[in-house]
Formats: sequence, structure tokens, C-alpha cells
Amino acid sequence: MKKDFLSLSDWSLEDLEAIFSLTRDLKKKQQQGVPHHLLKGKTLAMIFEKSSTRTRVSFEVGMFQLGGHALFLHSGNTQMGRGEPIRDSAKVMARYCDGMMIRTFAHSIVEEFAAHSSVPIINGLTDLNHPCQLMADLFTVSEHRPNYRDLCYCWIGDGNNMANSWINAASVFGFELRVATPEGYEPDTGVVDRARQAGARILLTDDPRTAAAGADILNTDVWASMGQEEEQLIRAKDFTGFQINKELLALAAKDALVMHCLPAHRDEEITNEVMEGPQSIIFDEAENRLHVQKAIMATLMAE
Repeated sequence: MKKDFLSLSDWSLEDLEAIFSLTRDLKKKQQQGVPHHLLKGKTLAMIFEKSSTRTRVSFEVGMFQLGGHALFLHSGNTQMGRGEPIRDSAKVMARYCDGMMIRTFAHSIVEEFAAHSSVPIINGLTDLNHPCQLMADLFTVSEHRPNYRDLCYCWIGDGNNMANSWINAASVFGFELRVATPEGYEPDTGVVDRARQAGARILLTDDPRTAAAGADILNTDVWASMGQEEEQLIRAKDFTGFQINKELLALAAKDALVMHCLPAHRDEEITNEVMEGPQSIIFDEAENRLHVQKAIMATLMAE
């Protein structure tokens, strides 16, 4: 039976930790130059409605290293861009390819693809969730802190798809999570409610200092995501005080780590000083998109 990767909340802790175990193995082999062609002869269709740097490069390079081939498709250059029903695209693409990764706006799009595709669907990003990024984030923390499930995580900024994904992760992995957002920018209430029903320990606040106090991990994202550029000036005003800087970092645990999913607006949501500082693991985090996604693809697509 085929399995999709749409949201972390669809997966068990055991299964996600198995992906981490495979990630460690594949990363070691890649660093040692040991071939690991788990997807030899396989093809991944990559469908983009949103622009990308890390998602496209990491999936395309990952498929190459796994011995397969990735096919880049921009929705505007396909029949989808001319109104072909998603279900028709999904059924046809599944007859050509062994898996599909989709980076789009509405989460319902990846859900509809999954409902009508006979091959695995991977959520490369939607406005609701960004599970591949979150897996890379947590794997990176596990490399620096083996007790990653026992740490206190703090999200500061917009209650966007990344905040939602951290909330999903808290419900699966069981760590404490604090989410600090300005009033009116809270994470999705449905995501929060489901996580709390699953026993997640989540604090929602509009005070970043309260969220950061004693936290082991500080994490943020841009204040205006793709499609929100016209709100940049308004958001810059509304997010005053929500910057990760040395003053906020000083409130966290002494050995706290700092994360950002990138791209970053330096000296806006995070200062250049902190981003380039000794507690930043931001570029380890970016690299691990490659290794984690290889493990996800191999888990879903290998025979």
C-alpha cells in the first residue's frame, strides 16, 4: 500500500525515527563517497507552483545521488496551468513516474493529488505545512543534541506553515513547544486543537520573551512569506519585538541553538550577528534538507 508524506501528524514516532536512522546512514555514505543507489531507475516528478532554491536543488540532487532522475515541472508550463483537473494530472503522472513532490499554495492540492495518485506524494511545501523542512530541522538538532526529544523548542514570529509544522511535530515527538506570535498572526487553530487533543505540550503567547526564557532552541522565519510581499511594511510594524537578537538569545538556555529555515531577511526577523554566531546551526539545517529528503524518498519509493 502506497504511503504519502503530507504532514508529520500522519506518521508515527517510530516511523519518523526510522527515517532519521536512514538519514544518518545515507549522509555517512554520501560523505564517504559510497554509492547508495536505492532508487536506481526511478523517476520523481517535481511540480512547482511556488519558486524555490533549497527544495528544488535538494530533491534534484538527492534523486541523482540515489541513482534516480528528477523531472522539474512548473505548473504554469503544464496543462495544470491551463485548467486540467488535478485528479487527471495525478492519474496520468502516476503512470509515468514513481513518485511526485509538489510545492504549492493550498494544502488541498497535495491532498487531492494523493487521493488520485497511485504513487507516493511528497509535500514540498503548502501554505499549511512544510514537513520536509521540519524533518531536516529536527534531524539537525538531533546531531547536536542527542536528547532532542527532551528539549524545549521556541518559535518566534509568524504563525505560518512552519509554526504549524512545529506544532504537528510536538504532537508526534512529545517535546515542549512555545509559539510566540503577534496578535492576529497565530498558527492554524485546527492544527493547534488536533495537537492538543493528541497530548502535545504547546504554549501560545504574544510575548517573545516569555517564549524564549530558558528555551533550548530558538527558531524563526521571514515575517512575510511568498504571496505576502505586499504586506511587508505592515508586518514589519506588527512584528516589532519579535526579532531573534542577542538580547532575546540571552534569555534562552546558555547553550541554546538558533535555527531559521531560510531564506532569511537578515537584521529583520533575525540579526546578522546571531545568524553568523556560534550558536547558529542554520546552515547545517539547510544541508540536511538533502539528506532527510533522500531518506523520505527512499522510504516511500524503494522497492
